[in-house]
Amino acid sequence: MQKFARATALRNLPSVAAALLALSATAGGPVLAQDSGAPAAAARAAQGSNMPQNGTATTLPSGPAGRLTYADVAGLVEAARIVAVVEVRRQAEVGRARAPGLAPGQTRLYLEADTQALLAAPVPVGEELSFLADMPLTEKGRAPKLRRQRFVIFADAVPGRAGQLQLVKPDAMIPADPAFEARLRNVIGQFSGGDVPPPVTGVRHVLYTPGNLAGESETQMFVETKTGLPASISVVRRPNMAPQWGVSWSEIIDQSATAPAPDTPGWLRLACGLPRELPNDAFLTPPGSDRQRARADYQVVLDALGPCTRTRS
Repeated sequence: MQKFARATALRNLPSVAAALLALSATAGGPVLAQDSGAPAAAARAAQGSNMPQNGTATTLPSGPAGRLTYADVAGLVEAARIVAVVEVRRQAEVGRARAPGLAPGQTRLYLEADTQALLAAPVPVGEELSFLADMPLTEKGRAPKLRRQRFVIFADAVPGRAGQLQLVKPDAMIPADPAFEARLRNVIGQFSGGDVPPPVTGVRHVLYTPGNLAGESETQMFVETKTGLPASISVVRRPNMAPQWGVSWSEIIDQSATAPAPDTPGWLRLACGLPRELPNDAFLTPPGSDRQRARADYQVVLDALGPCTRTRS
């Protein structure tokens, strides 16, 4: 009788997927439809077929968390209201026909998981969670076996549906390990304060001022931000000294401002938000050698910041 019930549930699994609704990719990850009882029941019934026979977890083809850059991790942290470590308890595969926006080589899974730890959450989160996630297929073209594997998920709560989450990206689910969790806690701490600089959107004005001595000058660059908060970058040159630069996240142009340390919110805003070249209409001086010197000072800033490397879209 139990075998018959399990076989019936597996045959009906495609109809279970009809109860799932995927939002557009721009809205984040897919979300469960209103009727969540059916997929949950199917996941429980299909548990035996989705588990490896020897009880061991399948190794995912995705890269380790250590490959994520600071910009990758910070982007996930800023996008998610809930960051949690979970252990997958059950899974069910959603048919491709009922998984809009699913990328080639991926499969969409309905997952039920137990909460292991909350790293960030503005509201209480239950011990049992359910959500949809897009995962890469195995080398044999099958869905990976995720039961008993631990992941860090980046998600938002689904309003009015306790225990159901929506990932901020369809694949915002990273294999968990102690090193990544420690790194993640540090990044969450950096962005939890009220002094996080806003995203940089461009450079509004540039002013180059020569000094009284040969080799002495200052370039001031007034930065545009997403929130309108004033910010400025200053590059100071003195004879026989390397150029010094710093950023001020206020209306006051601080001559003692310093450059942000790598892998901090201030570094992220500049490295990922500044344009590669100064726009011509930003200069407050006429064309000539002053503009060339200002561009050279701007390059000092870009070289010191280094590239904004991302491995995730």
